[in-house]
Amino acid sequence: MIIIGHPWINSNRFFKIFSIKGIAKSQADDIILLEPLVDSHTLAQHCQANNIPFAVVANNLDDALFANALGAKYVICEEDDALMIQPIAQEYLFDTNILVLIHSEKEISKIARGGVDGVVFADAIYEN
Repeated sequence: MIIIGHPWINSNRFFKIFSIKGIAKSQADDIILLEPLVDSHTLAQHCQANNIPFAVVANNLDDALFANALGAKYVICEEDDALMIQPIAQEYLFDTNILVLIHSEKEISKIARGGVDGVVFADAIYEN
């Protein structure tokens, strides 16, 4: 299971971006966070073309499918959405990992029992 943002585990930060200029301001080890995909698909294409790792907040299966097709490293979603998306991601062998946004360490084991790829703590997400 992937755990991002826990103080015991060294991980990249997620940097919420709204423009190409924002991408330029990010650090080399940041994961660019895009949301919603309908408004940020051109930024996703830019990241894909320039081998910049990025994540997409997905509110439904369509967003997750498109994020995977665009080369997203991660899809971040609510638990209920993740439980629906994860089996499809496994069936189609997504390269994209499915993460659930959490606020407490207590949520990790529940998400793990659901078979989701991982979690990301809200504190690991920064805004430009």
